[in-house]
Amino acid sequence: MLLPQPSPNPAIPLAAHHARTACAADLAELLQDSRARTLALAQAYVNTLGPELPVPYAAELNPPLWELGHIGWFQETWIARNPQRSLGHRADPLCARSPSNLASADALYNSSTVPHATRWHLPLPDLQATLAYLNESLSATLACLACSAEDDASLYFYRLALFHEDMHAEAAVYMAQSMGLDVSAGLGFKPLQAMPKAVSPCAIEAGQWQLGLTVESAPGFAFDNELTAHAVEIPAFEIDDSVVSWRRYLGLLPAAQDGRCHRSVWPRYLRQRALPQGTPAPDLFVWEQCHFGQWIALDLDAPACHLSYPEVQAWCQRAGRTLPNEAQWEKAALTHSGFQWGHVWEWTASTFDAYPGFEPHPYRDYSAPWFGTRPVLRGASSATVARMAHPRYRNFFTPERTDIYAGFRTCAPL
Repeated sequence: MLLPQPSPNPAIPLAAHHARTACAADLAELLQDSRARTLALAQAYVNTLGPELPVPYAAELNPPLWELGHIGWFQETWIARNPQRSLGHRADPLCARSPSNLASADALYNSSTVPHATRWHLPLPDLQATLAYLNESLSATLACLACSAEDDASLYFYRLALFHEDMHAEAAVYMAQSMGLDVSAGLGFKPLQAMPKAVSPCAIEAGQWQLGLTVESAPGFAFDNELTAHAVEIPAFEIDDSVVSWRRYLGLLPAAQDGRCHRSVWPRYLRQRALPQGTPAPDLFVWEQCHFGQWIALDLDAPACHLSYPEVQAWCQRAGRTLPNEAQWEKAALTHSGFQWGHVWEWTASTFDAYPGFEPHPYRDYSAPWFGTRPVLRGASSATVARMAHPRYRNFFTPERTDIYAGFRTCAPL
């Protein structure tokens, strides 16, 4: 065992989390909590795959050993090795760095310069050496943090490193689900549960909405693509108070004469199982879902999940509804008390683009390279660390992805 396995937060809070404004002492605890989650996931992978952690090449994956080393490199590069760390988002990303604790780290783990496909063929350190590097990087981070000032600029890179590691932990959950690896034991990753019964759609009045954040209105940490706030005119609309459930989603899929769903449109990780003849049931089959490689009964009132962008667009067209754009989603989330979010990431109708006045932060590859190439997702999921959840956070993935914990809700003009 690498470390005692922590219990993941079972619920996502529906408001901005403390981590974005956490003081140095609290950040030290949060960074250690994030590392405990990383190591618990790594141990689960080792238990399944062995210490070499082999995975096949896929565009949406990374070798687990590379991911672990990259987490340590990212933290070390932006904090312990960065002489301008106290400047926060005004730091020069190209300023000269002090040497790494691992001589080959820059050549191995710099995601900006190491092509994705080559990461399966790099001379990576073995598991124990990688874990030692991770531990050294965190120790150096905590030593720097103990001497840090408490202003937002001085704490910027510590908050960035925290969220960066949390994102990689979530990606590890996606990869396990995609590969059918059972990492759920001891980690608390349970199948999605039935949602509270829908009350009524949320009616949102027409008006101007300030989309995004400003440093003045939201002190603390912000990702560069969340800045800056700008006025958007939104006509009156109504929006689902919760995400679409499996019962609602499957009910609108094309069916054959026997009532079964056409196999060609089965969502990923779902299958239909025929019931034995003579079984007293209203249907001749049941739906099952694959949960980390295990087939279990599907809760039809749970959120529909692992859906691609084309799948949800096609469903909306059949339903005569649309996906909300991110301004609609954000306004509803922040102004309507009946709006429930945090079950799954939610596809929106918006393309991931820069807000007016966008200025890239030092981690140049976080946002700008992906503008115009993928849709925005809003919310959070059961695989998301709770402190990541924020109503203005903009997630973004390529539209064909089904490994992420993504679903949707719908809206319509009033």
